[in-house]
Parts: sequence; C-alpha cells; structure tokens
Amino acid sequence: MRAPTGQVVRGPARILSLASHFAHPPFRACFLRQPFSRYRLTVPATDPLAALLDLADVAPALTAARERVDQALRHRALRRQGGPVAAEISLRAAVASAALEGNRYDVEAVRAGTVTDPVVQGALRVAEALGGLVDLWPRAPRQVLAKLHVLAARGAVPDAELGRLVESPGLAQRLDGLAGLVAGNEQTPPLLLAAVVHAELLTLRPFPGPAGVVARAAARLTLIGRGLDARGLVAVESGHLAREPEYVGASGAYATGTPDGVRSWLRHYAAAVEAGAEEMVAVADAVLATPSPR
Repeated sequence: MRAPTGQVVRGPARILSLASHFAHPPFRACFLRQPFSRYRLTVPATDPLAALLDLADVAPALTAARERVDQALRHRALRRQGGPVAAEISLRAAVASAALEGNRYDVEAVRAGTVTDPVVQGALRVAEALGGLVDLWPRAPRQVLAKLHVLAARGAVPDAELGRLVESPGLAQRLDGLAGLVAGNEQTPPLLLAAVVHAELLTLRPFPGPAGVVARAAARLTLIGRGLDARGLVAVESGHLAREPEYVGASGAYATGTPDGVRSWLRHYAAAVEAGAEEMVAVADAVLATPSPR
C-alpha cells in the first residue's frame, strides 16, 4: 500500500512506526531495531496518521460514527437534563470498563454501593476524575497516564506500583512517542486519534493491573478534549462491551501492526462509538420519561 507523495516508511509490526516517530526520531529508532514487516506506507507530513484513512472502509466508518455522535448530542434531554444523563453514562461506562478487565457486576449493584471490587472502584474513580484531566492531557500525557493508573489500580496492585511503568525494554521511549502524538496534535481527526491512543495503550500495557481501564480513559479524554464529545456523554466503553469478542479480536489484530489488523481495529472502534451514541440516546430517552420530582 503506497500513496504518491510523502515519506515512504518501512514499518515494523507496530502502527506508531507509521506515525509519530517521524516527529520523534528516538521513538522511531526504538521500533526500527525490531524486524521489519513487508509493508510500506506513505505518511503525509501534516497529519502523521492520515495514511490510516486510506485503509479500506476506515474513513466511511469513522465519518458515520462522527455523524451518529453529532446526531445523538442534539437530543432534547441534554438541554435541561444533561446532568442526570451524564451521571448515568459515567456510571455505565465505568462498569463496562471494569467488565472488560474481567470484573463483571450488575450496574444496579454498583449503583447501590454494594460492590467493593477494587477494579470497579478504580474505574469509578477514573470516571469521576476525567473532567479535571482534560486540559492537562494534551500538555502532559505521561503525567495524566500515571495519574489514571493511580486512580484505576489503587487496591488492585501494591501501592509501590501505582503510577509506575512495568519493566520492559524501550517502553518509556514508546510512551514518549505516543505522548508526542497526543500533545498539540490538532491535525488528526479526534476519532482516529482516540482509536490509536486506545489501541496503543492496550498493546503496550505500560502499567501493572487494570491497564485497560487506563487505555479506555485515555481514549475518552481524547474525544472530550478534542471536542467530539466535549461533555463525555458517549458511552464508548459500553459499545466495546457490547461487541466484546470483536473488541478483543480487533485489539489483538492491531497489535500485529499489519494494515489489515489496524483496519480491523479502526472499524471496530467506529462501531463501538456508534453503539455508545445509541446508549446515550437510550439513557436520554429514559431521563425524559422519568417524571420530575415535585
């Protein structure tokens, strides 16, 4: 797969070898020490991820997801009852994120406060903290990731491991590259950037314990901060959970670094966002149908 202009990249089996290392040579070097794959992609200089939009069906899928989000955010319940909708979405998203880590509980049990599972409690803490981390995320991504891990993993891993990277060769450099992709990036479409952030963190698993909770939170921060879902109302985590076998398979395919694997993940992410928008509409409908207390 090759585009007519730009830089030709002989990429190893990781997507960021096709993207952020162009602006961050040390990060590129840590990947280029790995065996090359047979794929060559051309990446325009303006948007380091633009070539991914040329993968079959990716651009239409992301466009459809964005349009569905825009439509959902026009729901009339959000004009005066956005608070209850946001609170319910936050709860459901946290429960779904914990479930994707294997810690499954009924939403009503969590709502009632009877679930003490540390991963569930961590996901709830993360959901509550997102609003305060939005502005910091593009300025200090690694600091935010460490903070998210402290919130997510408290009680699930030893205190000494909270916010600390696992020992893995080159991991710090790879996170620097991902941080460089997030920081100040106004070129990459929000959905595409969030999808790559999510999948990279799932692949790297840079922290011990519930690293997936951190990955999903980072993706949500990207959608909020870039304005696609500024109020955090789209329950993308619920969309992933509704398509869990696909979520697991597509994230594994992404980790291979092949164009087909990356395409599989990006199409899944778009579908999960659409499902999350549908969940938001269902919640908003329920809020509208609930009589106001007198």
